Amino acid sequence: MQPPLRGVIFDLDGTLVDSGLDFDAMRREMGIEPGHTILEALAEISEPRLSHCLAIVDRHERAGAQRATLFDGARELLAAIEALGLPWGILTRNSRQVTRLTLSRLDIDSQHVIAREDAAAKPDSAGVWALCAKWRLSPPQVVVIGDYKYDLLAARGAGARGVLFTQGRPLEDFPFADLADFVVHSLAEAQLLIARLVAPVDPSSH
Repeated sequence: MQPPLRGVIFDLDGTLVDSGLDFDAMRREMGIEPGHTILEALAEISEPRLSHCLAIVDRHERAGAQRATLFDGARELLAAIEALGLPWGILTRNSRQVTRLTLSRLDIDSQHVIAREDAAAKPDSAGVWALCAKWRLSPPQVVVIGDYKYDLLAARGAGARGVLFTQGRPLEDFPFADLADFVVHSLAEAQLLIARLVAPVDPSSH
């Protein structure tokens, strides 16, 4: 039986907020092949092209921060987590500055943010470990909620539980769904799941 839930880690874009980032457009502008993940592709690029590409990424991310909106139920979900007394944080592949801009615009106060400057980017589990250490929790006491396979891989690599958020889309859109311990189609469902995991029912008590 898993231990009770004691902390929640969120992906940002595509999970708590929708910033409408067009990754295909970013790749085209940088001359990166379709299907290649951007941060990993940038790691293979040298100067002076790298600076040019980083400027493109920053421009797109800042534009996304300015138009970002909260997913339905996000504010209620965060309020419920705080009411339960659980720490929560954000683990994102976005830059720290753009993440803070997004959160400030949407009036979301997170004291615990791990951006791409702070730890190796997901799917690496470093950010999960860092937040667990900050909260003095073991990974099995934590869930990672995200919309992409890298969120689930980061959770699994650390030993945390992974929650796939589908944004209400059909599960067939997520070929990596088998990596998830739980699947939620709305943030209201995520709120119910968290409440259940905080106080799990012991099967032996029935």
